[in-house]
Amino acid sequence: MSDEHNEFINAQYRLAAAADEFEEISSEEVDRVVEALDRLIAGVQSENIKHYLEEAASNIYYLVYEEEVDGTDEAIDQAA
Repeated sequence: MSDEHNEFINAQYRLAAAADEFEEISSEEVDRVVEALDRLIAGVQSENIKHYLEEAASNIYYLVYEEEVDGTDEAIDQAA
């Protein structure tokens, strides 16, 4: 394997390990980042790049809002 590939794998491992640690992220920060990514997406022509940026925006959004969305789904299911 190339050095570049090994560096990529090591970076992914460090990110996964860091994700296991608790970090409080504010909804204001998430909103700012998602908004910035949305503006960036609007100016991109490549569909491949748009896809990755949209995926990043979605992943960042769910760092804070995932529990709220899950809770809303459960409340709707219980009401039905």
